[in-house]
Amino acid sequence: MDNLPDRLFENPVWHALQTKHRHLAVSEGDACRYPAEVVPFAAVAAPTSVAFEQLHSLLAPGEFVWLIGENYPHLPEIRFEETLKCFQMILPEEVILPDPAIEIARLSGANAGEMVALTDLAFPGFFRRRTCEMGSYYGVRSDDELIAMGGERLMLEGYSEISGVCTHPAHRGKGLAASLIWRLVRDHRRAGLVSWLHVSTANRRAFDLYLRLGFEVIRTVTLHRVGRSATR
Repeated sequence: MDNLPDRLFENPVWHALQTKHRHLAVSEGDACRYPAEVVPFAAVAAPTSVAFEQLHSLLAPGEFVWLIGENYPHLPEIRFEETLKCFQMILPEEVILPDPAIEIARLSGANAGEMVALTDLAFPGFFRRRTCEMGSYYGVRSDDELIAMGGERLMLEGYSEISGVCTHPAHRGKGLAASLIWRLVRDHRRAGLVSWLHVSTANRRAFDLYLRLGFEVIRTVTLHRVGRSATR
């Protein structure tokens, strides 16, 4: 897709917390973050020493969050622990949506416990008890057990991120993830939004699924797992 707003996608957490998710923002100057019980993401307006000092003040001792960006300087305020390479992918408007194939239920905060338990099988620690406050979430049940789910995470002006897509290992290969993605995309198109997502470059199963559904890679980004420096 052409003419995507690079300024949004290069620093999506910052822009989400300044706009659509302002009500969730915990801020200090040029640094901001989501509450720990929502999602472990933080951002700075620009990678300056002042911004990292402000970010330091938003983190609890021993806590880690993820920053999205490239070439962050290693400053004394923040300890960098590891990195995770991800593709940002977007669904072109010309992709035609299939008809619904399975029964899908809307999820809410009342389902938080089972949502965390399911996502912890796929990507432990990223989904928290209040993550579902970031957007709409849907699930598929079998014998009253939540076996697949997906929803929305980072909200940008005109763009809604699909996230939390996972299926219990015992129920993979049934097209559940694809059906949930199409349900979310249908919502987005009715609202005039473009669907996008992050996927780890190492997660070939998910990446291949998104390619089959018509998603296209727009860039590769680096996620940095960071915490407070022990010396500050």
